[in-house]
Amino acid sequence: MSAVIHQWLTEPPDPEARKLIKRWSQTEDVEQLAIMPDVHPAEGFCVGAVLGTNGWIYPQAVGGDIGCGIATRKFNGLRASVLSLEVLQRIQERIAVKIPIHRKNRAITGDLPAELTRQPLCDPHLENQKNNDAVLQIGTLGTGNHFLELQLDEDGALWAMVHSGSRGIGQRIFGWHLAHALRMKGGVLGLDSDTDAGKMYLADMEWARKYAAANRWEMLEATAKIMKEFLGVVDEVQSYIDCDHNHLKHEHHGDGQLWIHRKGANSAWVGEAGLIPGSMGTRSFHVTGRGHPDSLFSSSHGAGRSMSRAEASVRISTGDFLKSMKGILFDVQRARRLKEEAPGAYKDIHKVMRAQNELVRITRRLEPILNYKG
Repeated sequence: MSAVIHQWLTEPPDPEARKLIKRWSQTEDVEQLAIMPDVHPAEGFCVGAVLGTNGWIYPQAVGGDIGCGIATRKFNGLRASVLSLEVLQRIQERIAVKIPIHRKNRAITGDLPAELTRQPLCDPHLENQKNNDAVLQIGTLGTGNHFLELQLDEDGALWAMVHSGSRGIGQRIFGWHLAHALRMKGGVLGLDSDTDAGKMYLADMEWARKYAAANRWEMLEATAKIMKEFLGVVDEVQSYIDCDHNHLKHEHHGDGQLWIHRKGANSAWVGEAGLIPGSMGTRSFHVTGRGHPDSLFSSSHGAGRSMSRAEASVRISTGDFLKSMKGILFDVQRARRLKEEAPGAYKDIHKVMRAQNELVRITRRLEPILNYKG
């Protein structure tokens, strides 16, 4: 018996995505699937997809970058005249120093937040990673589609937005629990939420979500110091929004509780704040959820890829990439390597937002002026 599938699409999913959707709709205990307009295939499951189960939990439907998400903060006191190219270039250079892509220097790194230090992971090998790599990577961006942007909203206010996750430790947690999962019909790997194995995954997954949120907070704190130094602006802490889009939650849906797996999808309950970026050269949006039950109270997490990274590297010329980034400061010297993240490799964010009009309400539109990406 197949699960109920609801979809909000800009175009039909590609063949690989359709194959994955069908596979998961026939997986044991899956009651419902919700497919977002940014859907595209990924290893094990689609990005931009949500599924609900009764008792079984599926790490692949969350993915390896557990807790990956977006956070943003506003800065007050901006004088538009100070946003010169020279000043932005100096800010970009300082961001690259204060927010490493990969890891921090062991000699200057601090400790993990006390809450993360106190909560143990389920295995000594994971604890070792937590006390080593996780300490060196908190406050670091990561590669791929992770970014830090400076943006201007419709009123000319300055915002910083960061997209990052649980770094290497999230991948380690995912791999450890996947190796201890049971192979279900169709080859999917699952855990019974009532068993010790299931409970250990849930505890470690929550730890990784907290780590990812702390990682984003630390990067925004570093950005705030840079903004004060170069622009004299002060961050508005109460403007802070953080939403992660790779997680598993036990939620009330319909007449009962479901395990809601979101991979590349925001939670979008009524009035819930969310962040939906486009690409490194296009608009981003602040939204609030409308609480649509058929979407499992979810929305897209971004524009979604229209080309794989390998395809984008071949099909998009460096010249076209540079044209698409006109007016946005970024590391031009790395253009040939960054073009796999070109705006042309992503779906049209405006079509994505129109496709999910009944899922979220737009509250703010923002244009990028500086993009820092690994």
